[in-house]
Amino acid sequence: MKTAPQKLAVILFNLGGPDSPEAVEPFLRNLFSDPAIISLPAILRVPLARFIARKRAPIAREIYAHLGGASPILAETQKQARALEGALGGEVKAFVAMRCWHPFSDGAALAVKAYAPDRILLLPLYPQYSTTTTGSALKDWARAARKAGLSAPTETLCCYPALPGFVAATAGRIRAAMAGADPAISYRLLLSAHGLPKRVIEKGDPYQWQVEQSAAAILAALAMPELEAVVCYQSRVGPLAWIGPATDAEIRRAGADGKGVIVAPIAFVSEHSETLVELDIEYAKLARTSGVRDYRRAPTVGDDPAFIGGLANLVRQATANGLASTGTHSATGSRLCPESFCRCAMGKR
Repeated sequence: MKTAPQKLAVILFNLGGPDSPEAVEPFLRNLFSDPAIISLPAILRVPLARFIARKRAPIAREIYAHLGGASPILAETQKQARALEGALGGEVKAFVAMRCWHPFSDGAALAVKAYAPDRILLLPLYPQYSTTTTGSALKDWARAARKAGLSAPTETLCCYPALPGFVAATAGRIRAAMAGADPAISYRLLLSAHGLPKRVIEKGDPYQWQVEQSAAAILAALAMPELEAVVCYQSRVGPLAWIGPATDAEIRRAGADGKGVIVAPIAFVSEHSETLVELDIEYAKLARTSGVRDYRRAPTVGDDPAFIGGLANLVRQATANGLASTGTHSATGSRLCPESFCRCAMGKR
């Protein structure tokens, strides 16, 4: 008797973004209400989140106005989901769960329940693990899955900072951005990731260490030792000290040094406000006023076949052990982070 194919549900996690100008303030409220972002008791955190969202909403609406009033991140993530299904084939369905705007984990969990999979694989679209992104998303999914009554064996891929497909796709995008570069200009490559407050890292979050692993792998793949490169961090908000160096400061430094700049996002895998507005509009203007001789930006990996193929390989590896396998692991199957990072998703060795 032939065994029926096993049905696999792959949950793709991302932050999400407002789908209209009216959604901007509630999106921000959801973002700042997350205890992984503001670590205060709910009685203080919730009203503070409302205050911050109300204060920042007009500025954020101006940012999203450049994008037609809404974030493209859901459409981008859905494209990645369909591409992953195509790469995997068979009885596989990819679901999207956003942390701060629709579709939330609750809706995704109900859709997964209706699909009735034999197995569930949780796959964040954050290559580098942080408690503020992947950690928060997985915690929210666990709550939503319990509420929906999901009982299928569930496996979690926590991070893949040096995944060959991700590295190859990023390196390819950088080479494409350099293709029309002026040979008379000396360029500096800025490998830009979203920043975090220093105190998050000091508490044992491995994000910055993993970003550096991504950067090292990408530079090795580029094999251009003559190209000067800097890992830097963007999107700083609030009065706290953040990890650095800051991307905008590096753009100013490049201008002062008479350099051209190539900016490549290495922690974002889809285009959204931080790339299409912050990098393409705000930082491009900063480059012009800072004397940068030429400013170029490599696109995010999106649904690049190399990246999607890398994710598909991760899924195949994770599901190779059959339905009994559950738990959390990195792309390598073992813990990547040094022991000093006590907030590694895989816990202690």
